[in-house]
Amino acid sequence: MNTDPADIKAIEQVVATVERAQRAKDVEGFLALFHPDALWTTAHGKVLTGFDAIAGFTRAVLPAATWDGQVTYEAAHIQFLRADVAAVKVRQVYHSAQGDTEGTPLYVMTRQDDGRWLLHAGQNTEVRTG
Repeated sequence: MNTDPADIKAIEQVVATVERAQRAKDVEGFLALFHPDALWTTAHGKVLTGFDAIAGFTRAVLPAATWDGQVTYEAAHIQFLRADVAAVKVRQVYHSAQGDTEGTPLYVMTRQDDGRWLLHAGQNTEVRTG
């Protein structure tokens, strides 16, 4: 299976860009990471099918989002399903004065003909303790 260091680095860069875009509330930077046929499920279970739905939701929600801390994203595990398809388990931590909370998104990413890796499907899940 694919273990090309360039692909792994490119996938990690997409995850890092998600982090930067979220922190900066950079709607267009975030949307540039998506495949046109993407399927995205938010941490609260909202299902967004296709780029237009993802873009509409992101443009409405991200600029107005408020949080009192920082968020970090880390590609915790990358598993290639094919040479051009990867399942990426992400560790997402919201750091705040009230304490850290964690999400555990799963991204399915596809490598495009031009070599770019894009988010093709995503499912975010809140981690609950206890």
